[in-house]
Amino acid sequence: MSIDTATPRHPLARLTTEEIERNRTVLDEAGLISTHTRFALVMLDEPGKHEVLAWTPGTAWERRIRSTLLDRSSGAVSEVVVSLTRGTVATSRDIDVTKEGQPPIMAEEFELVEKILWADESWCAAMALRGLTTPERIRISALSAGEFGIEGESGRRLVRCLSFLQLDDIDNVWAHPVDGIVAYVDLITHEVLELIDEGIYDLPIERADFEAPSLPERTTQKPIEITQPEGPSFEVDGDVVRWENWEFRIGFDQVEGLTLHQIGFRDADRGGQVRPIIYRASVAEMVVPYGDPSPVRFWQNYFDAGEYSLGKETNSLALGCDCLGEIHYFNASVADDHGRARTIGNAICMHEEDAGLLWKHTDMYNGTSSTRRQRRLVISFFITVGNYDYGFYWYLYLDGTIELECKATGVVFASSYPSADATGAPYPWASEIAPGVAAPYHQHLFSARLDLMIDGVGNAVDEVDALRVPVSATNAYGNAFTRRSTRLRRESDAAREADGNVGRTWHLSNPDSLNRVGQPVGYSLHPEGQPTLMADPSSSIARRAAFTTRHLWVTAQDDDQRYPSGQYVNQNPGATGIDTWVAADRDIDGTDIVVWHTFGLTHFPRPEDWPIMPVDRTGFVLKPNGFFDRNPALDAPRPRAACHPATGSCH
Repeated sequence: MSIDTATPRHPLARLTTEEIERNRTVLDEAGLISTHTRFALVMLDEPGKHEVLAWTPGTAWERRIRSTLLDRSSGAVSEVVVSLTRGTVATSRDIDVTKEGQPPIMAEEFELVEKILWADESWCAAMALRGLTTPERIRISALSAGEFGIEGESGRRLVRCLSFLQLDDIDNVWAHPVDGIVAYVDLITHEVLELIDEGIYDLPIERADFEAPSLPERTTQKPIEITQPEGPSFEVDGDVVRWENWEFRIGFDQVEGLTLHQIGFRDADRGGQVRPIIYRASVAEMVVPYGDPSPVRFWQNYFDAGEYSLGKETNSLALGCDCLGEIHYFNASVADDHGRARTIGNAICMHEEDAGLLWKHTDMYNGTSSTRRQRRLVISFFITVGNYDYGFYWYLYLDGTIELECKATGVVFASSYPSADATGAPYPWASEIAPGVAAPYHQHLFSARLDLMIDGVGNAVDEVDALRVPVSATNAYGNAFTRRSTRLRRESDAAREADGNVGRTWHLSNPDSLNRVGQPVGYSLHPEGQPTLMADPSSSIARRAAFTTRHLWVTAQDDDQRYPSGQYVNQNPGATGIDTWVAADRDIDGTDIVVWHTFGLTHFPRPEDWPIMPVDRTGFVLKPNGFFDRNPALDAPRPRAACHPATGSCH
């Protein structure tokens, strides 16, 4: 709703520290804050897509923040929308945590759990049986509880807790799992509801420090310097970035972290207009399901966005370590557990990179030799959730390609490696990565949400397979092959899996916008096609993370359907996710649609992943396919002469 305001901002402008503080003040003045109130989420209440598209610069707009409040004394949860423009509470509702799920786990709760367990007699006694009599040296990994229909858990705010011994203040705690025991803890009543103890395992005590390794640091590397003496090629105007022919808006929130908005490409062949491609792009969820069915570990899986808030776990990036070159950093403003503004410095890193060849051809007929260098713009951020660290890298290329690469690193979650069974068979659910140290098999599965706008909001999706053609009268020598394109017309058609045997891609197009050869303009989604969820379809995690059971989902655009496992994922029974939305079976042919792409890693840990894991990568590529009338990078400049630093010779 448009209203008068002195300083109109873009409807999608990122929250400022002043706005976060003002939000808390309004809630306090409305009597909605007590000493027990905690702010699980504080988010920009984004206006609807069509409202934003209808907005014109300078037009006043009502600015709203949506907060999720938890009462730590009672466990009651409410969702409150504040109008910053009016300085009032616009709406408020109570959350039914049994049906809708709990708010994400908050920072102070990790410290709280350690105090609860250190003071619990039964837990301390179990540790003493293992020879551990100094509770404060036992660190607790408080993990999301999931939802398994266990009696007495419904409606409670829970975590399940595994333990690790820390030998001293600088010790790598993950190296010493205290296995065979798990505590179920109520975060509201501070009770240990249940202690599962299946027996005493050997405690690995070998140190695994990676900051002070046993090997001397190598001295063989010569410096690599990346410089742009004339500065970067991009321009930044607030949240808006322009680079080469690209234009887009930076966003950031507590659940998804980095978001990209209104991504478009300036097309010289179409009068220099900025043609829209994606309205909103984000990693809307990621889950790490573990494959160990033991009594102390069957429940182990984490939704890093919905249960832990990716944005709140964002690292402050350091020049020369996390990013190289001529860097532009964006700070991010988030709210802490008490609703106070917190600034994450250098939260988002943006820079240019040389990306190898753009094209090259030496022609034998006209005697020419042409080479152009590819270049890409990198927009990235990094998070830490417990033992794992993840980097999210969006790449924009000169030729119109869009790529997302996710990097997984950090420390694998360790357990004790059980002895072989009576038959001598090794433990089937984990790798032994160091003597007596195991790492359970697990997956890292991501959901990219792509709210499409390819030359407008009327878009469609075709599944395209390479097709072998048998020998026939029209294929006498058997050399022919072609492709088969199948339009996905309704949501029920569009829960799809990748298939590398037929080179399956998905063509995202606008049927009402044609290129110069009369084809609908579009982009092709190229999946990696790695395994989807490995857990049984009847499992709790398959129900709660239904998005992981398919590589592709297509839904009718709905501003309220932001997260594929629902708004409140923590302890959600699985009744509000993408599989429930598509039951409506809405039309997705030539209308406003959202494409959801599941991709990720299936990780069987190696000894080389210990004590810290080298980066592993996963992602996908969006390539223009008929979006342009010809190669959009024909105007890329010829490479400049390069001079050898030692000889001074130039080529």
